[in-house]
This record gives sequence, C-alpha cells and structure tokens, in this order.
Amino acid sequence: MNEPATSEQPSIEDLKAFYAAIDRKQLMRQLSPQNPYVYWTMELYDASNGLKGMGGLGVLAADTRRVAERLDVPMVVVTPFYPAELHQHIESGTQTETIVEKRPEDFGFTRLFDVAIRTSRRPNTTLSVYEKTCGSTRFVCINEPGFGMLYDGELSGDHRLYQNVAGGFGGYKALKTMNIAPAVIQLNETATIFAAVARLDELVSQGAMNLHEAIVYVRKSTLYTNHTLLQAAESEFSYAQFKKFVYPNIESRAVKKWLTSLFRSGTLRSSTLAIELTELKNGVSKLHAEVTEFHDLDGHRVKFHAITNGIDMPTWVLPETYAYLQNAAILDRFGLIESDFTHKIATIEPRHIRALKRIGRAEMNRLLTGRRDQYGQPIRIPDEALVFDFKRRFVDYKRPYLPFEDLKTFRDILVSANAHYLLTGKVHPGDSAMYVKLQELLATIDADPVLKERVHYIEDYDETVGRALALGSDCAINVPVVGLEACGTSWEKDIANLKLLISTADGGVADVSPATYLEVTGKNYREEVRSFYRQMHRATELLRDDEQLAVAIRAQLTAYLPVISGARMLRDYLHYLFTK
Repeated sequence: MNEPATSEQPSIEDLKAFYAAIDRKQLMRQLSPQNPYVYWTMELYDASNGLKGMGGLGVLAADTRRVAERLDVPMVVVTPFYPAELHQHIESGTQTETIVEKRPEDFGFTRLFDVAIRTSRRPNTTLSVYEKTCGSTRFVCINEPGFGMLYDGELSGDHRLYQNVAGGFGGYKALKTMNIAPAVIQLNETATIFAAVARLDELVSQGAMNLHEAIVYVRKSTLYTNHTLLQAAESEFSYAQFKKFVYPNIESRAVKKWLTSLFRSGTLRSSTLAIELTELKNGVSKLHAEVTEFHDLDGHRVKFHAITNGIDMPTWVLPETYAYLQNAAILDRFGLIESDFTHKIATIEPRHIRALKRIGRAEMNRLLTGRRDQYGQPIRIPDEALVFDFKRRFVDYKRPYLPFEDLKTFRDILVSANAHYLLTGKVHPGDSAMYVKLQELLATIDADPVLKERVHYIEDYDETVGRALALGSDCAINVPVVGLEACGTSWEKDIANLKLLISTADGGVADVSPATYLEVTGKNYREEVRSFYRQMHRATELLRDDEQLAVAIRAQLTAYLPVISGARMLRDYLHYLFTK
C-alpha cells in the first residue's frame, strides 16, 4: 500500500494552535475515555507501577504514557504485567541473575475479570485483566502465572508466540469487555501485531465489513512504530505455529485465509504482517527511517515516516534544571521550545550551569545510596571529581568496551583529570558472547590498580541508576556502531541535564548536523578509538573552564532541545495520526 507523503514539521505557531486544540476542541472530538488513543506494547519500563522492561523500547513506552497524562490526552496502554522479573548481580566478576516474583495488586492495580485464549489441542488459557488509572491515561494489563518474563524463550519459539498472541488477542478482548473502542492503535514493535489481527477478525466475523473493507479500516487506524533496522532480526513463525496459537482465536474463515496467503515457504515474519496490516509506519529517528531495510510481500522497500523519540522531561531532568529552563522562557508549559529559545539559551550563565550541576551531583550520590559496584561496595563519587558514564544495555553494537582499548591512554586521562568512570548495563539473557565480554572487562579493571580505583561497574541497571547518572555525571559516552542504533534516549536525558556528550553520529543524535557534541569519527574502529580519546581529553578541558563549558552546553541545548521534548514527540504522533 502506498505510504502517505511526509509533510514538513509544523512551525512554532502551528504547535501553539495544535496544543490549544488538544486542550478542548478539535482533538477531543476524536478522542475520549471510551474512544482513546490505544498504545500497545509488550515492554514497558515504569518501576513505580511495577512494570519493568529490558531497555529503551520499554522506557519510551512509559514516557509516552506519562507525556499523554501531562497533556490530558485520553490514552490506554495495553501491556502484559509479567509475574516475574530478572535482577542482575555480579559475583566474582561474573553476571548472575535472580528472579523476583511480583503481583499487580502490590502496585495499585485492580483485577477486573478474566479472558480466555484458545490453543489448538490444549485447554484454554485464562488471563486475568488488571486496570490502573493515572490521570487521563489507563493501564490495561494481562497476567497469568505461566506467562513468564519479558522476552522469555527463543525469538521465534512457541512461548514467544504465545506471549504475543495473549497480548494481542487477550488485550483486545479486555478492551471490548470494558466497552473501549480505540480511536487509533499504535503498535510498539511487531510483537503487538495480533491486536490489529483481533480487530480485523471482529469487524469481519460480526458482519460489520467484508474482508477488504475491514483491512482498509484497520490499516488506516493503526500505526506501526518500528525500532529495528533489519527485517531479518524480527521473529518468524511457522504455519504450524499459527495453526496452534493464532488460528484458534480467529472466528472468520476469510481472515484465516488471508493470513495463510501471507506465508512464504511455510513461515511468516511478524514484521511482514505488520507491514500488510498498517498504513501508517514510523521509525524513531530521521536516520532510522532513512536506512531501515524492510520490504513488503512484493519486495518493495517500505517507507517509514520519521518521528524521533523524546523523553518525559519532568521525569528525567533535575527538577531545578527543568524549572530553570521554564523560568528562562526556553521551554513552555507543555515542555515545547519557546519561539525565541535560541536567544534565551545564549543568556545561560556559567554560574547557573555550575550551580545546577552541583545539585545534580548531590542527587546522584543520594540515588546511588544502597547500590553496589562490582565488588559489592557502595558507590559515592567525590564532589571535586569529574565523572564520565556509560549507561546503556550491555550489547555488542553499543560497544561498552571501546574506552578500554588503550588502557594506558584511558588510565592517564582519568588520573590527570581526577575523573571516575561509571559503567552500567545488563547483558541480555542468552547473549553468551557479551557475558564473556563483561567478565573480561571486569577482570581487566580488577588487574589495574588505577582502573580498580576509578572505574565502577554498577550492577542491576534500572531506571533509578539511569536517572542518577543522567543527573550527576559530567559527560556521557554513547558510541554505537553507526547505522545500528534506532534512536536511543539516554543521550537526550544527558543533554537536558546540562552534560557533555561524546557520541558517534548514530540514531537520534544524527538528527542534527553539523555536530554540536563531541563527535567520535573514523573510517575504521582503530581511528574511532583514537578519536574517542581525543574527545575525552577535550571534555576534560571544557569541564575545567567555565566559559568554554557554557559555550558547549548552550550549543547542545540549542541543537537538541527541540528533539528531546516528549511533548514534541506526542504532538508529532497526534499530527501524523489525525491529519493524515
């Protein structure tokens, strides 16, 4: 199906008018508590509500809901409440995991009713439906003891397909029982596609539309948000698996026949199904939308609209810093940039940056109270020390090992600058290569007296650790292989908290050119390593000079505050959904 043309971003004046409409007028004629914006996700990272994801996709989902609540947009988030979650510990330099069970009732959820999921030649599975209201938004969560943890089992295994089917069909049944009719559905990655299949089946099986009409209707009211650059990395299920887990939940023969027509060589990718059943599709940064290689069944490359991820700034930004940006008329009451924000940023004084960073450092040390390093010791960084940090998933393409390639240079920088390096991030269960890499890295640190004193690996990375480092560190390290990061949001939290950023031009960082951050460049890995150390040296120079630091921070804010705003992100989604 042809993609709608991409329009230019609305102007500042357009945004003001658009949000005025959101308050009471145009948009509320299309959205209401019973006809909400429905956001479907298999991962959500919101510890305060008992929902703990694995990485950026889940953090994004939580931020999207928080922004909707702040802007009074009716939104329902449909997601599993996983009955168990994984916690990381370091024992003798090796990652180990413990499983912690949890109950929705302990986090303020109310159990409403049960729905059933059918499976061929097995008894029905009963899913409990829970609800929690947060302002204009609601969680609708499904839960059952055998559901397992997030990303349990193999990518294309039976249990993963069961989880996806339960989330889609079970979640849709829950909404129908609650008399909630989605105005639009946003699918946060392809694992949620069965929500759209359930909607298609309902329209056809109840005679509301024929198959063709129903496909058109579902396509036009469903947005597929992609976070994966390569289609080959998506799950792929067999026809036998569909007969076992999917088809028993479909009433319409016509829908089953249509689904069967999508199989190629006996298998069907979740991404292919998402492509065929959605008209609106977006990538999560400009670069991501440009380079993503996805194709439809006819072999045509799929076009993705770019809507760069944003963050819920009140959640992730030091309160004093956020208030400063608003009082200085840099950000408006929505968290959007003011029309003359560049002029106002130019007036930020070095003393204000230093004062806010002192508050951030104190808050970081407070939040890290009770957290432990690789030796089981508490972590507290001296007030006078500089701090570099790496706080991302411990995965190969993000290259957490890059700073350790030349130990002498790394060591010299830390000593000469009186700097500490905070490293954190979990290895994904099953990633055996990175388990070994983390073990080797910790052994390298342990064998070097300087690194042992100044490099701290913080175990069990979560929202608290991520926020602590965003608030109190001086310089963030973000060095993914260029072309492999969809967006990332950790760097956004860093810039908003007046930190320097050392980064490759990947993901959302590449939205703005030329670089206003400390860019790592090179034609090969060796050149990138040398460039990285040059930028570390440069960062220490900037951090010791008030005027130079202020110039660098102002440049980053000017370039990226329009990108970072979660209000901007939600505005872009609403504009895309309701004006196309």
